[in-house]
Amino acid sequence: MLRNGVIGEIYNIGAGNEEPNRFLTDSILEILGFDDSMIEYVEDRLGHDRRYSIDTTKARSLGWAPKRDFREALEATVAWYSDNRWWWEPLRKKQG
Repeated sequence: MLRNGVIGEIYNIGAGNEEPNRFLTDSILEILGFDDSMIEYVEDRLGHDRRYSIDTTKARSLGWAPKRDFREALEATVAWYSDNRWWWEPLRKKQG
């Protein structure tokens, strides 16, 4: 995209997974060694999205493809946040 993309165009980056939001929550809990008792259920809001799906066609047309599968990338992301609490803890404390 840097070399062949068009200035001003939007290129969605994603792995092409279309999983429900709950699947992501359950996967993160599993990686961290927790069960779903950690989930606090709340009433759905109007317009609640059950999943988010993006069209990566334009990025892929330029030769882009994910380097990791979903689970591998999620595990790496969870590990990064676990190893870098110094980065996000102050943000959480600001919100009270």
